Amino acid sequence: FALFSVSSTSGSLMPRYFMLKENIKPETFFSRVAYSGAHDATAAWVQAGKVDAGVLNASVWDKLVASGKVDTSKVHVFETTPTYFDYNWTVRGSLDPALAAKIKQAFLDLDPANPEQKAILDLQAASRFIETKPENYKGIEEAARAADLLK
Repeated sequence: FALFSVSSTSGSLMPRYFMLKENIKPETFFSRVAYSGAHDATAAWVQAGKVDAGVLNASVWDKLVASGKVDTSKVHVFETTPTYFDYNWTVRGSLDPALAAKIKQAFLDLDPANPEQKAILDLQAASRFIETKPENYKGIEEAARAADLLK
């Protein structure tokens, strides 16, 4: 079974957390657990038969399928995690609040109808940015604590 990296939210932490909630501990459920080092490498390992299954970020999977880099007759999705808040952009707490507000507004104002701004969004595989708050990341914090990554 392949995971991406112990430090990856979508390639290890959250899939592991949701498996543990179903009483599936990867290290004992699967005969072997290995870290591929990259989401696309996980898909390649499954396709090559190096591992029977693995986890990777859904947007990476979509890109691999769209670009023909994965053979969907050999590799397919059989489970998807529940949704969770993941990527966020943060500023240091001591940053001038007016500057922080300008940065935030710049992200929120990105318009996919504008080609230059769409290019920025595409770099993050995003259609837009939304405002968030710290409590939206409690699930990731809970998963990290369950994995003994936070004390």
